[in-house]
Amino acid sequence: MASSTITYGIPVALHDLIPSSPLFVQGNSLRVIGKLRTYDVESAIAVIIDNNVTLQIDTQNLRDVNFHVGSIYQFIGELHIHYDNNMLLQARIGRNVNGVDLKLYFQSLKLLQQFESQRGIRGNDT
Repeated sequence: MASSTITYGIPVALHDLIPSSPLFVQGNSLRVIGKLRTYDVESAIAVIIDNNVTLQIDTQNLRDVNFHVGSIYQFIGELHIHYDNNMLLQARIGRNVNGVDLKLYFQSLKLLQQFESQRGIRGNDT
């Protein structure tokens, strides 16, 4: 019997999701955070923003998440890259994280990336 493995979401800042990044891979499992810019109920597409970088989030698989424009959300899901390098994260987990100190969050993310880089363990190694 084939087993399917759900990998953890690699924490990444939106501004690091560029085509030259090793994380910019179709189907990569990522964890992102940003302020909710827009939410369309009919399409279940949310758009988050951080430092003028936006990312579309497909929220159709999420339950019991109330979306409020201007609030901070964290999503874990799989990255889908379109032919023009436009990205969409197919979220499997989403939560409101209002109250998180974003400056401290990104500072700790940077330290984590430095630690992983020094040890050669950046990526979806589970």
